[in-house]
Amino acid sequence: MATFNTKQFLVAGLCSVAVGLTACSDNDKNDQANVPGIEKKKPNILFIMADDLGYSDLGAFGGEINTPNIDALASTGRILTDYHTAQACSPTRSQLLSGTDHHLAGIGSMAESLNDNVRGADGYEGYLNDRVLSLPQLLKDNGYHTYMAGKWHLGLTPEYGPKARGFERSFVLLQGYDLHYKDKPASVQRPGTYTEDGQAVELPDGFFSTNYYTDKLLAYLNSNKDGKPFFAYAAYTAPHWPLQAPDEFIAKYKGKYDAGYDAIRNQRLARQKQLGIVPADFQPANPLATANTPDKAGSWNELTDDQKKIEARKMEVYAAMIENLDYNVGRIITALKKNGQYDNTLIFFVSDNGAEGFPRNANGFDNSLNNIGKPTSYVSIGPRWAEVSSTPFHLWKLTAGEGAVLSPAIIKLPSQNKAETINTSFTSVKDVSPTILEVAQIKNPGSQYNGKTVHPITGKSWLSLLQNKTSTVYGDNFVFGDELHGNQYVRTANWKLELQAPYQGKNILGTGDWELYDIKNDRAERNNVAAQHPDIVADLKTKYSQYAKDNGVQPFFGKQ
Repeated sequence: MATFNTKQFLVAGLCSVAVGLTACSDNDKNDQANVPGIEKKKPNILFIMADDLGYSDLGAFGGEINTPNIDALASTGRILTDYHTAQACSPTRSQLLSGTDHHLAGIGSMAESLNDNVRGADGYEGYLNDRVLSLPQLLKDNGYHTYMAGKWHLGLTPEYGPKARGFERSFVLLQGYDLHYKDKPASVQRPGTYTEDGQAVELPDGFFSTNYYTDKLLAYLNSNKDGKPFFAYAAYTAPHWPLQAPDEFIAKYKGKYDAGYDAIRNQRLARQKQLGIVPADFQPANPLATANTPDKAGSWNELTDDQKKIEARKMEVYAAMIENLDYNVGRIITALKKNGQYDNTLIFFVSDNGAEGFPRNANGFDNSLNNIGKPTSYVSIGPRWAEVSSTPFHLWKLTAGEGAVLSPAIIKLPSQNKAETINTSFTSVKDVSPTILEVAQIKNPGSQYNGKTVHPITGKSWLSLLQNKTSTVYGDNFVFGDELHGNQYVRTANWKLELQAPYQGKNILGTGDWELYDIKNDRAERNNVAAQHPDIVADLKTKYSQYAKDNGVQPFFGKQ
């Protein structure tokens, strides 16, 4: 079990921690370059994104999975407990790089899910369009090296690939998913394609995704000999399905999940309360009734012994993927320290969305008990383990529930070496671009860049929060909305109105109507209070309509 010291989060901000962007010393206390937000030397930036990692999977967020390197970032940085993503991978990635809503950035729908109701509409191109800013381009134009390794998922052609959007060096999977090994069943066609610096490449023998992405990113970082700062984007594909991991990592978790869903979920919730991730009196989301889960996934006591063995094995592999991810994060951190770059590096760790709870299957694979996790297997964790991964929140990726849009988030400022107090205020992935620009002292271009009119950044910089000048980024009067594939929500500081889209034509994940939650006191979305507050429902529906109008949201299921 991962260990984590809760007292680390109670340390007050000191001069040498996060109140400035450089360390203070006796000789330079009065130097203008050490005023918070002012740098003698521009910081490096490392942005690490996991794929479908759930809220409670990390040790620092209550999980039992061994993640010492990521936990160490938390113990020397700051945890954000209310950090929001989009509801799935490519929309989140478009918001990360553009700083604005994914409907404006070209990913109103995931490219693989476009239908005739939205196809051809502005903002539904299925790739990162040229009407938004590109963070790596802005950084490159202002003296940064820009490197990327991992999942792109923002365009399949060279004119919409990483090189075209400002990455100097890149090794990427173009699509949203692939097998994690080069090896595969002979009868199966590989779903993913890869490019390096815009040119198609073949995978090397021995390829395993997380290890190889790290190899590439480290090679790019080691090629930097001119002293210029870097922006490195580690866009991992773990623990995205299919669940596959090296045998030595899987072996560490043998028997770890034999106790079943409820036992692991309760253990995670208890640790979250101990760590201060949620309040001590937090009431978690209710697991779905069996009839309301995809494929009618039963609770643990409804499974046969053989089914329990399969389910436990799936989670063993999922945990192994996450520990392997942590191992590779450690490789990057070690390299930065060895090269003398760590102290001047701004580091983010996040997930792109919540855990994947929908069944994911493919033909031609061997999913027998002893083969799960190997290159010839293909399984996902399913809805019940996704509920565990999302602890303590409701639902998972691709829904309107909090389990879809809440991600573990850790940020560590340059020269920071002690934890700052956990921040519980609302933040968004759209905030990353303006935060990086402000820390790097690069002017926000607004709506004009390189002679083109673009959608301006709508996220908000975290710098004042990170410098302890404020405790909130959005204040008490914000309105925030989102939509993906008909899953809609709008929220304020106190309320959330949401509409769950049907699954395979049935309203099993929601009521089929707008649901209202007192999100300030019921973040787990246990009690739908729409009937008790029709005035608030009406007001929030109006606010959602304004959000949809402002961002070009089209009805995914036709006229609504």
